[in-house]
Parts: sequence; structure tokens; C-alpha cells
Amino acid sequence: MNTQGRLGEDRRIPFRSSRFFCVGNKWYFTTREGFDSGPFASRERAEIGLKRFLHVVKLLPEEHQMH
Repeated sequence: MNTQGRLGEDRRIPFRSSRFFCVGNKWYFTTREGFDSGPFASRERAEIGLKRFLHVVKLLPEEHQMH
């Protein structure tokens, strides 16, 4: 678990968990908004899926971006 603060955070560090989880032998990622995506064949594939998801979100107009 990351115990370092992020830019803009005060001294109190919120709980953080991994965005990746495994059910059976399939991998998934989750977003801050509670959206789960998968299944993926491996954690590495789930990481690629998350990177693609975040890339698409950055392409959205500001009013449609997930925060």
C-alpha cells in the first residue's frame, strides 16, 4: 500500500488499495468511480486495459471526464 501523500493532499493519507483484483483465474481493474472492467487473462492484460481506459478518458471533453 502506498503511504506517501499525493500533490494537493494534506498530511492525512486516505486508505488506498490496488486497482487490480483476481476472481478465479481472471483479472479485473476497478476505477475510483466503482466501475469494474474485465475479465482479462492476466494481471498484465488488466494493466494494459486500465492504461487504455485512462487514455480514452483523457480524450473526453472536460465536462464528460470521470472525476
